[in-house]
Amino acid sequence: MNSSNNDSCSNSTSTNNSIGGRDLGLYFLDQARLCSAAAPSAMDEAEAEEAPTELNTINSSGGFLVVSTDKLSVKYTSVNLHGHDVGAVQANRPAPFKRLLYYFEMYVKDAGVKGQVSIGFTSESFKMRRQPGWEANSCGYHGDDGLLYRGGAKGEPFGPTYATGDVVGGGINYASQEFFFTKNGAVVGTVYKDMKGPLFPTVAVHSQNEEVHVNFGQKPFDFDLKTFEAQERLKQQATIEKISLPPNVSYEIVRSYLLHYGYEDTLNSLYMAGKSTVPPVSMNQENGFDEQDLLYALSQRKTLRQLIRNGEIDAAFSRLHEWYPQIVQDDKSATCFLLHCQKFIELVRVGKLEEAVKYGRIELSKYFSLARFEELVQDCVALLAYERPMESFAGYLLEDSQREVVADMVNAMILSTNPNVKDLQGCLHSYLERLLRQLTACCLERSKFLLCRGYCPAFLSVDHAIVREAAGGDEEDVGNGSVRAIKGLDELGSAVQ
Repeated sequence: MNSSNNDSCSNSTSTNNSIGGRDLGLYFLDQARLCSAAAPSAMDEAEAEEAPTELNTINSSGGFLVVSTDKLSVKYTSVNLHGHDVGAVQANRPAPFKRLLYYFEMYVKDAGVKGQVSIGFTSESFKMRRQPGWEANSCGYHGDDGLLYRGGAKGEPFGPTYATGDVVGGGINYASQEFFFTKNGAVVGTVYKDMKGPLFPTVAVHSQNEEVHVNFGQKPFDFDLKTFEAQERLKQQATIEKISLPPNVSYEIVRSYLLHYGYEDTLNSLYMAGKSTVPPVSMNQENGFDEQDLLYALSQRKTLRQLIRNGEIDAAFSRLHEWYPQIVQDDKSATCFLLHCQKFIELVRVGKLEEAVKYGRIELSKYFSLARFEELVQDCVALLAYERPMESFAGYLLEDSQREVVADMVNAMILSTNPNVKDLQGCLHSYLERLLRQLTACCLERSKFLLCRGYCPAFLSVDHAIVREAAGGDEEDVGNGSVRAIKGLDELGSAVQ
């Protein structure tokens, strides 16, 4: 134990652990509430984003085609006389872009007299009596000649022709900003996506008896989209791995993260692993690093984190009263409230319900009349009403993530007792997390900038959980995971330039 830290803290009767007059612990109270809301991940948002489901029978060249009642098949019923007799039809919605890839397929049931079927993407203002690719802001792969058309009457060599019985697909790779097309389950080719704005999946027929069926994902694709997506993610990872990042810089950033959260055992492992491979580096105060501040009360913070992670809240309370009494002197503070809640939760976790009721009457009842604590108190008490509380709406309280919130709070409160601390915001987040937040903000601003100019960039999201996963365990390989995260952010940051 660092005796100097302990003595200075024990002799103090008060500390200013608030930001702008707001209790520092209230930040973690908000984090506990967020756990109940279960904020959607990038995957959840991608799944929730509306995607095309059928053909748009309103906006189509209805005089030359007939769309089936299920709005998934289209047949050319006229006799084409010139280039404006095309039977084109868009999907009912534009291709979603909050994902890595978008893809749809077209089965050629009948190639008709001339086989002038096509597949592609078009803008909302596209003329429905023209083939995809013949007009500006459109792209199409045509079956009769195998050419790719991109905004003009002249096509370019691209792939094989296709006819009756073939399955052809069109997709957008948002990571590489490319269109890609397939035939019978194999990629035909790719081309740079130079079109702006929302893009609608589009099919067209242009000679008598031509008929195609469209698959927007209502049944399995011929093309193995999942494998293709996995390959694309590996390409992205390979690109990230190629980025040159000075090992001493990444080492110090990862080290600062471990110091901030009190992961002393992992810190020692990182030190041993990099002892012979990482060159020395000077990270001075001008660069935002203060060695003494990072080392402040490391042993105590590690001990308290382990106690809370193990559900030993009484022992954590005891150590806090001994080492940092000023943190728990106000029994109605957010810090004491969350610790009492966690003690109640731990009793429910092990099935000591009678003891939990008694504890609630003594310790939680005092918070019932305080509006800022009301919601969480109610969730805690609700655990008693279920035979299987983990499966209830309040089950999030029994997850390990709730322990982490409380452990992070205690860690931040201890850091705030450092007499040399200048910015209490720095007690909430490590340097690595602040870097992640800054680069994420830059990338989101870049996305807004591109959207304002008609582009549909891939969804960008960097989540705190990624960092926690990379550096969350006392004995996990935190170095490699965090360095990969830093490299990935370095690539995103470069894109902002």
